Amino acid sequence: MANDTDIKPRAKTVPKVARPPLHKVILVNDDFTPRDFVVRVLKAEFRIPEDQAHRIMITAHTKGSCVVAVFTREIAETKAKRAVDMARGEGFPLLFTTEPEE
Repeated sequence: MANDTDIKPRAKTVPKVARPPLHKVILVNDDFTPRDFVVRVLKAEFRIPEDQAHRIMITAHTKGSCVVAVFTREIAETKAKRAVDMARGEGFPLLFTTEPEE
């Protein structure tokens, strides 16, 4: 006897992995840290080319702060801490903060 039931494979559900929330690293301007040192920190910690690092530094200088880069929370916090530690090691009050990206 032939089976007239049409058997179709079920569609597989592929779970979507949610992207981790991103955080901005923000350079906060101060009146004490030399501009060339700020550029050096941006190049060293964030691997930013010199011309872009200079533009970020000038933007922070004129507007008070500037977004440097966007990473996952752990990476953003680590990079900000390392940049601040680098500045403190040289005796400068340079500040990088992080905040969630909207």
